[in-house]
Parts: sequence; C-alpha cells; structure tokens
Amino acid sequence: MFNFHKNHKILVNMAIAGFLTLSLLIAVLPASQMQKTAPLPDQMAFTEMEQEGLRLYIAEGCVACHTQQVRSIEMDNVWGGRPSMPSDYYFSKQRLDVWRQSPSLLGSERTGPDLTNIGKRQPVKDWHLMHLYNPRSVVKESIMPSYPWLFEEKATDKVTPEDVVVPVGSPFFNKPNKKIVATTQALQLVAYLQSMKQVEMPGSSPAFIPQNKKEELSTTASDPNQALLPDGAKLYANVCAACHQANGEGIQGAFPSLVGSPIVTDPSPEMMVKVILMGYDARSEFAQMPPFADQLSNEEIAAIANHERTSWGNNASTLSAEDVKKIRDMVNQQNP
Repeated sequence: MFNFHKNHKILVNMAIAGFLTLSLLIAVLPASQMQKTAPLPDQMAFTEMEQEGLRLYIAEGCVACHTQQVRSIEMDNVWGGRPSMPSDYYFSKQRLDVWRQSPSLLGSERTGPDLTNIGKRQPVKDWHLMHLYNPRSVVKESIMPSYPWLFEEKATDKVTPEDVVVPVGSPFFNKPNKKIVATTQALQLVAYLQSMKQVEMPGSSPAFIPQNKKEELSTTASDPNQALLPDGAKLYANVCAACHQANGEGIQGAFPSLVGSPIVTDPSPEMMVKVILMGYDARSEFAQMPPFADQLSNEEIAAIANHERTSWGNNASTLSAEDVKKIRDMVNQQNP
C-alpha cells in the first residue's frame, strides 16, 4: 500500500503526519489539560515582589539542587503535610511574559532540601538572608554556594533606616565599621521563598504511602513525662536547629542561645511553652521567632521542650503533653 522506497512524497508526508500526531499527543493535549487546573480555595497569587523573586530563583539556578514536589511516600512528610498536586503550581505555571513559558520548578535533584513548604518551615527573613549570604553561617555542614552579589557592604554611618541589615557575624564577616545590607534582589528572592507554603486542601488530604517500618513512641522511658512522646532530639533537629543550632548555642546577634537560658531552665515551663506556641519578638538584638502553635502538636512541643531542658548542660524538669495542653488552652482563652 505504501511504497516508501518508490514514492518519496508518501514517505515525507507520513513523516510529517507522524510528527504532528506525536506533537499533539505529547505536547498540545497535556498543555491544554494543564490550563484546566484551578487554584485551591486559600491559594494566593504572587505579589509583584514574589514574582520577581521567582524569576531570580530560576536565574540563580536554585532549581538545580532543590525540588518543589512532595512525593506521596511517607518519608516526604517532612517536606509537607500532603503530597503535591497540580493545583499547587497554578500561579507559578503562569507565563513569565508573551515570549517566555513558565519555568520548571519541580526539580529532580535533592542535593538540598525540598522547598515546597519552606515558607512555613523557616519563616524568619533574617535566617534566609544569612543563608543566602553564606549558608555556613546558619548551617555548618551546608554545601550550598554563597550568593554575595545579592548583598552590599556599607559603612556603618552610611546605613539608612530603610536598609535591611543582615546580622552576619564573625568569622563570616568581621569588618567593625561596615555592615552587610540586602539588595532589592535579595529581598525579592527571600519574599518568594517565604511565600512557599503548602495550602491545606478542603476536606481530606491525599494520604502518604506508608513506610514498611514505622517509628514507635517510647514506652520504656524512666521519666513518666518522656513516655509516649516522639523523639525530641529528632524534632529539635528538624524544627529548631536551623536557628538555634544543633549544639543549642544559637548565633550571636541573630538567634539566642538555649544553653543556660533562664527561659529554658526555669522550673516552670509556662513561659517556654508560650514562646513556642506564640513566637517571640521582644528582643531587638535577635530575629523574630515565629509561632508554632499550628505546626506542632502538644506531644511534639513537650518532646522538644524536654530535649532543650535536659541537653547541653541544662538540667530542668521535664513536662508532659498534658502540661502543654493546659498552657495552650490558657493561651487560647487569653487570645480568642
């Protein structure tokens, strides 16, 4: 029927038809289906500053090492509260302009942590700025490159109230008469990172595929307050260590030390639990601590508090999840 070896016109026409068919199936139809995706009810469009930050995120090659996709396996629960879905990318998949399609943000390399929910996991602006200027200033083991061109050095007497000073200390910056100031580009990139918050779905969320081996709660702890609580050291490493550091010593001029802290070692845990629940911004020499009331359960807060109160030479009494619940209820009554 098709004499390809005798009629080159049929061969060329069939090749063109095959190309058009494959283009339709592989490119056009999937693209048209993507246009039908709708945003989630509480999902917010990017502000102009966040949109510019997204462009910087792509221009600086962040997608080469960071993913933005929470897979449906339980080990990814640390990156988000549910698996990712197409609606999560509704606003980030808008065209950059007439000539440029939206960039791919999913990523495939997990050299660095997934950033799907980084705005909730790490909402502190100063932390992000320090991390961009020199990642080792907040994460000693980090292999991420520095981005010093997003900052400028200014003489102390030239710093204006409008400037955002980055609290980088020695040994990463040790010039007494100068300050590190964030440029507009740095602030745009941080605004985009802080906007990355996984939106809760109405109704029930998709479930993670469970791991074969689940971690069990401790039932053999000698201290009854420690029994039936999750691993406080692991929770501290995931939630608190980025700012307060693994050794609890914090970062001078940015994040306070927990070693010997009167709030941490106070015989009454009320103030400490309130700080975890409500956040803290009463000391101008340190960055603001965000609230964790919506992110951590009573059991998780008790486990973290017990780890901090009994580590690094601290020797305070432990508390139970019921103790945390009483303080949470009191806070809710005072701040309805």
